[in-house]
Amino acid sequence: MQFMLLIHGDESQMNALETDDTGMSPDYHAFNQALIKAGAMRGGERLRPTSAATTVRVRDKKAVVLAGPYAETQEQLGGYYLIDVPSLDEAIDWASKCPAAQFGSIEVRPIWPTRPQ
Repeated sequence: MQFMLLIHGDESQMNALETDDTGMSPDYHAFNQALIKAGAMRGGERLRPTSAATTVRVRDKKAVVLAGPYAETQEQLGGYYLIDVPSLDEAIDWASKCPAAQFGSIEVRPIWPTRPQ
């Protein structure tokens, strides 16, 4: 079963992490390697800061494009992992091991299975 681990945290803290030449902190590098070794990793990426975000809303059948996320929150979506594990319990276990769980939150969300054509 596939799950999305959505990483939410204080953007300033996430951007302050020390990184290696791959742009990853040692904790994230270790977490990635553990997911890969377990065969659970399906994908994942770090997102650019919210200052680079664009929000699109459709009002009266017209697209309104705004610079920025326009969400009043203390935490921002900073990245995600797509994992494939047998159960929600295993997905929660992986989420608890994600470095961002120490200072932010990890939303664990099941993915709808792809429908056959």
